[in-house]
Amino acid sequence: MENEEFMFTLNAPTSLEESIVDCLLIFEAEHGFETTSINAHDHRNEGLSLAEQVTGRERKIRFQMTLKKQNLAKLINRLKADFSGSGINYWVTPIVDKGFI
Repeated sequence: MENEEFMFTLNAPTSLEESIVDCLLIFEAEHGFETTSINAHDHRNEGLSLAEQVTGRERKIRFQMTLKKQNLAKLINRLKADFSGSGINYWVTPIVDKGFI
């Protein structure tokens, strides 16, 4: 299936938001992408501010976009090249169905 689509989700430190936006605009899908502010909870405290350590949460930004299979590897390779070691985590899930209601 060449037109197979996937949801690409990426969580990143808020300090990288503008740089990632610039990168993702190159790969913008038909319907663009979304960003959401999130709280990340983890047992590791490396790199957290004192306030984040006390509250047990780290502010991050989540990006989500729908990509066709052929563009997915290009995007991941570009992010790895541009943001290596930056603490970004991502995952990919297949889209089973989509539409407008």
